[in-house]
Amino acid sequence: MVVALTDRLIAAGYDVDSAADGQAGLERASRFAYDLILLDVMLPLKDGFDVCRSLRRSGVSAGILMLTAKDSLSDKVAGLKLGADDYVTKPFETSELLARMEALLRRMETATERADSFEFGDVRVNLRGAEVFRNGSLVKLSAREFNLLRYFIGHRGSVLSRNRLLDSVWGYDFIPTTRTVDTHVSWLRQKLEPDPHEPRFIVTVHGLGYRFDG
Repeated sequence: MVVALTDRLIAAGYDVDSAADGQAGLERASRFAYDLILLDVMLPLKDGFDVCRSLRRSGVSAGILMLTAKDSLSDKVAGLKLGADDYVTKPFETSELLARMEALLRRMETATERADSFEFGDVRVNLRGAEVFRNGSLVKLSAREFNLLRYFIGHRGSVLSRNRLLDSVWGYDFIPTTRTVDTHVSWLRQKLEPDPHEPRFIVTVHGLGYRFDG
């Protein structure tokens, strides 16, 4: 099932990582930032309920969609109370799973976009007014810089490839190079990081892209 589902998700355009048991999945999800976690209840070593509980207690905020053969109401309620965001009972159609994944990702992104402001370090971002302040003083950002920062905030903790940033912030009709992303990230660091040479908030994940840790 894991191999077939992985292939289907990759074909749908997702970057996919997997673990063979609950303990390995917990360690991986605690160490790396994911947008969404598909969590099977029936896992060896540590079941999905325990993994979900541990992730939420440790502050992991990624969306969690639980997969299980159990269809009783008590099991569904237990998973949701432990912090799961949605629940799919096996067997399921892949098209239904993809639809639920997309809906959950949209809800998470919309919740972030609806926030009026966001703060990190000595920076406050007025998301509605498209203004950025540092130590109370207005920081001048170009429209592209602000849109890039807003995208980072909306995907806080996730590793974002340069190509994904190009597609999402610049758009398919623009023909930049991945160096364009590096240049704009450098400008944001100069304006927002305490030490641009040792960034704390917009960090480089070598070989993969960037991650916003604000």
